Amino acid sequence: MSSASDAMLLVILAVLAVSTFPRTNAIMFRLAPNTQKCLRDEMQGNQIVAGEYEITNAPGQKIDYVVRDTKGHILAQKEDISKGKFSFTSEVYDTFEICFVSHVPPTHRGIDQEVALDVKKGIETKSYEGIGEAAKLKPLEVDLKRLEDLSDAIVQDFALMRKREEEMRDTNESTNSRVLFFSIFSMSCLLGLATWQVLYLRRYFIAKKLI
Repeated sequence: MSSASDAMLLVILAVLAVSTFPRTNAIMFRLAPNTQKCLRDEMQGNQIVAGEYEITNAPGQKIDYVVRDTKGHILAQKEDISKGKFSFTSEVYDTFEICFVSHVPPTHRGIDQEVALDVKKGIETKSYEGIGEAAKLKPLEVDLKRLEDLSDAIVQDFALMRKREEEMRDTNESTNSRVLFFSIFSMSCLLGLATWQVLYLRRYFIAKKLI
């Protein structure tokens, strides 16, 4: 009995360790003068997306950023950036696009600039240390709160995956039905054309007294 309890405790500690391990989606890339680079990612409904960026300085050059959803709505935007943060959310599941645009005057010889971007979503955006201090929670209670939020996020991810699977299955069934209908229609047209050809040739041969 004690061995089972120890095993259960090890599993819980392992999950806690994974949930407390810092995850990052930080990337770095070079942006050439008068060009733009866009990055896409997905977000769930009512999920907070937060990001931090930092750009190397280049005299006479400036970089803007804009975040749009699939419908073209601007979720966040700022001009002439160097270092800062942004955050946004959506009421429904959607895909967002972050674009960094370089602007260099025609009379200026531009150089590449490095852009560092770190994007976090959902529970990754929460500061559990701050939540613990505000609510006066013990470290173990903070870990349990983090684990609870992680469990909720996993459940939402599974629900989203199931919804996508259902949508894909419905699409496949609809496509199969259309293919079947088109096949039946094509066969009917071919049979009708073949019948017309036979009748036409029969009348032709009769008219020519060949049969």
